[in-house]
Amino acid sequence: MTNNINFDFDQLGFDLEKQEWIAALESLIEREGADRAKFILDQVLQTASSAGVPVATSALRTGYRSSFTPDQQAKHPGDLAIEAKIEAINRWNSVMIVARNRRKIPGGLGGHISSCNSIATVYETGLNHFFKGRTDSQMGDLVYFQGHSSEINYARAYLEGRLNQSQLDNFRQESEGRDKGLSSYPHPWLMPDFWQFATVSLGLGQMQGVYAARFLKYLENRGLQKTAGRRVWVFCGDGEMDEPESRAALCQASNENLDNLVYIVNCNLQRLDGLVRSNLKIIDELEGLFKGCNWNVVKSVWNSAWDPLFAKDKKGVLQKALDALVDGELQAFTAHGPAYLREHFFNKDPELAALVADMTDEQLAKLGRAGHDPLKVYAALDLATKQKSGPTVVLLLAVKGYGLAAAESRNIAHNHLEMSFEDLKLFRDRFGLPISDKQVEDLEYYNPGPNSEEVRYLQARRQALGGYLPARFSQSPKLPTPPLSIFDATLQGSGDREISSTMALARIVSALLKDKEIGKYVVPMFSDEVRTFGMEGLFRQVGIYSHVGQLYTSEDNALMTHYKETQNGQVLMEGITEAGCLASWIAAGTSYSVNGLPMIPIFTYYSMFGFQRIGDFIWAAADMRTRGFLFGGTAGRTTLDGEGLQHQDGHSLVIAATVPTCIAYDPTFGYELAVIMQNGLKRMFEDQEDVFYYVMVMNEKYAHPAMPKGVEEGIVKGMYSLHKSTRQTAKQKVTLLSSGTILREAQAAAILLENDFGIAADVWSVTSFNELKRDAEKVARQQCLSLDYSTKSYLTECLEQMSGPIVAVTDYIRAYPEQIRAYVKSTDYHVLGTDGFGRSDTREALRRFFEVDRHYIAYTAIVALVQRGELPLEKAQEAKKKYAIDENKPHPITV
Repeated sequence: MTNNINFDFDQLGFDLEKQEWIAALESLIEREGADRAKFILDQVLQTASSAGVPVATSALRTGYRSSFTPDQQAKHPGDLAIEAKIEAINRWNSVMIVARNRRKIPGGLGGHISSCNSIATVYETGLNHFFKGRTDSQMGDLVYFQGHSSEINYARAYLEGRLNQSQLDNFRQESEGRDKGLSSYPHPWLMPDFWQFATVSLGLGQMQGVYAARFLKYLENRGLQKTAGRRVWVFCGDGEMDEPESRAALCQASNENLDNLVYIVNCNLQRLDGLVRSNLKIIDELEGLFKGCNWNVVKSVWNSAWDPLFAKDKKGVLQKALDALVDGELQAFTAHGPAYLREHFFNKDPELAALVADMTDEQLAKLGRAGHDPLKVYAALDLATKQKSGPTVVLLLAVKGYGLAAAESRNIAHNHLEMSFEDLKLFRDRFGLPISDKQVEDLEYYNPGPNSEEVRYLQARRQALGGYLPARFSQSPKLPTPPLSIFDATLQGSGDREISSTMALARIVSALLKDKEIGKYVVPMFSDEVRTFGMEGLFRQVGIYSHVGQLYTSEDNALMTHYKETQNGQVLMEGITEAGCLASWIAAGTSYSVNGLPMIPIFTYYSMFGFQRIGDFIWAAADMRTRGFLFGGTAGRTTLDGEGLQHQDGHSLVIAATVPTCIAYDPTFGYELAVIMQNGLKRMFEDQEDVFYYVMVMNEKYAHPAMPKGVEEGIVKGMYSLHKSTRQTAKQKVTLLSSGTILREAQAAAILLENDFGIAADVWSVTSFNELKRDAEKVARQQCLSLDYSTKSYLTECLEQMSGPIVAVTDYIRAYPEQIRAYVKSTDYHVLGTDGFGRSDTREALRRFFEVDRHYIAYTAIVALVQRGELPLEKAQEAKKKYAIDENKPHPITV
């Protein structure tokens, strides 16, 4: 008889060996615990990697389960029954905020009740047990609340007595005064005592959180403030993690060993219009991402109702089935209820079906996600606080629209605002709220009162943790403004030496750093190109901040300008990340509020890579009342020799004009820069105005004159008379307005006009068309409203001193000087600019190409006089020939 059974002895031996390894690991876990087992596994993996054995990337993912077992999870210390009541009240009132708004205003003004109900348990747990407030003895934690969940924050503040019913009823209605309405999202500008951080522009909060945590370490290492014990909590959605800014700084956080940073990702599996990773699992992806960036990962996936099932599953079939799930399936299970879950998940496998055979549909319905279980949420946050090094992310599985009958786990959740009477009753009953049908119908808020056990408990928990959150503090010490004389080296000019204005800036910053009163508060920061800006002397002067110091000997150690890193270094070198630098700049520029310690951030970067690349961060900075200096280095469209289209900036000053708190300047000479700098220091750090300065500096070298007498006011207000023609008796006169390096072309054009044509040409340095326009606009508005025309704008006062047609020319697009046209009150206002794409060439060739060089300026002035009838046409033709003006030359904007 033939035996057809064949044994694969090699496979059998492999299986036995595998079982031995698994048994050894299980024994290790049982005898010495999970931490020891993790240590041994890490060592084994490192050894394998060192030996060249490929390590599977699957090691970055641990399956669809929590990071802790029931016996490992920390015990919840609070009164769960009372906390459940508080959470239910906040859920109800957050819904009422939107529902009452819709009843008052047809269609309503919107809201995000699905997001609020998705994150309510996490907020409540954090605010009752983890998030520290600010007291006289502690500065408190930094909490970046999720931007689209503001209603739940307002609902809690209502219970706390910080907001009243009238304010809730005026949600998203702010135009009649900030004390009446509530911001749609976290807006510190609009609610300056409540919101601390602007987070609603998705992704910005995440990067801000990283650099804020790092800035706390910077303050500690520099001996400026003790920040140990403070933690930065950053809330974000799993869909929000799609944003590049959400992911961009993850390695920065681990490289800096930011053990004070915790991300909390609300994994409700939905973006704004549907699923995040419908055919995959977003938690798996994020676990791999964060572990790959060397973060600690804490996962809290299934609620407590699953614990008995996992304990009952001796063969691991349940875990295997959950690991095979994709998010699209899980969403459907939650949306369609327990019968659907039984049929489409458990009944697909006999062993799975057997696990729940004795469970009713009502019991199956309790199999939920950890994000709504305070026991699992607390355990996850507690575990996050106990990580010994590096940043931590908590991945919490939740449901969007949790508790909303018509929206729970459905693709329409984000846009779901309409709740019927029956829907509201179901919501009330689900969360056990003591609200009558009449109160439901009337859309009444529910507040049990200040003496209720719920409110007394809530108040006690916040008192124990240090005070209310969110909360913003604006008071901080004032910094004295240094006298202008500390910049004497710059005010006296450069003599015969030619320097760039970036080099003049280096002198100014160096002087500030040496100032005994404010020097230690200065934070120079760069994304790169410090040597391009001529500011490498700062390396040696104050050192580059590094949390580990310098672990190597720099190759240029023998040079005066060697690369010097130190633990108490003052310069922040952020690498090639303008967004990261802006986040760091915001952390320093809001330190007066966040830390009660004013800092003076000075961020110098390529201007072209500023507003157009990181405009969203700049807008957030304005919203958060950031104070500091931005310097647009190598600015202008024609000042960069040999660079090309994507390096040449002709428009950032125009974009700067759109930001209400941005004070923008385009100085030419070092003394102008010094005056602007001193004015900014006074306004922001002595007078404590919530503005920031954007100042252009160039790398073109030329001689800088000493400061003329009496020009300080004009520099600050936006313009002053720089050169009066020696031919004041001439019949023809023109006025040239210019700024930046093109101002020198205007000066040269004035000489051409005088020498070649006998035309008197006055030259005005316009340090800021933006400021001139704002002041003129403000005065014009006041005149219109008051019908009193006795007050004049500064621009008008200057215009009254000018003669003849006006030609304005800058190194920026025409829109920049065009801002003041409405207030010139003369048709003889002619504008030249650099509209079009930048390109590579010499400065002279570029200025010729864009028609902003001295010859085009002089020619335009002569044409203007011809148009006025003050010169014959022949003079324009003579000038065209003399200055080689080509009428067939293509328009720069079209080339």
